Amino acid sequence: MTPTMLRQLWRLIEATQTQILLSMDDSELVQCLLNQLSHGSAFDSSQTEVYGRYIHTKLPLIRDLAQQRA
Repeated sequence: MTPTMLRQLWRLIEATQTQILLSMDDSELVQCLLNQLSHGSAFDSSQTEVYGRYIHTKLPLIRDLAQQRA
């Protein structure tokens, strides 16, 4: 992932409502974030896989950050 891709993803995570981040199961949350990222951006399948794997590995951190905001 490029630094631009990482910044885009983490900006999205920060902008996403805490309730959404905490209420969805892992697969729902990954899919939700991927859907939000794809709006306005044309992803190919390889980029979607890269984002999906990265998001999945960061789910504990994403949820910890969301709990701190709550």
